[in-house]
Amino acid sequence: MKIDLGDRRLMLTELPTLKVREVDGHTEIVTDKDGAQQFVAVVFMKAKGEKGEEIKVTLGTDPGDAFDEGDIVDLVEPRASFYSFKNGRGETVSGVAYRAMGLIKVA
Repeated sequence: MKIDLGDRRLMLTELPTLKVREVDGHTEIVTDKDGAQQFVAVVFMKAKGEKGEEIKVTLGTDPGDAFDEGDIVDLVEPRASFYSFKNGRGETVSGVAYRAMGLIKVA
């Protein structure tokens, strides 16, 4: 679902990196259904007068290396989706996953 972050300020807290996962003891690069590499960035999201939170965002395109920690950024086409699944120990894990097509500096 598309989300509106217009009233939120986003500060980059971890630089964008290539998204990877562990499969059978090996590290593999995460790709989308078309084979495009995915990236991940961590931002601190806060609305004026509210408590903020740090979120991890999967990026659908390479944001490049023009970013520094502490930069104020916007997400291009941000989306959120809810998930819930049972892990290997039978516990239910649920939450919100954030995605965007890209990342841009605000100022």
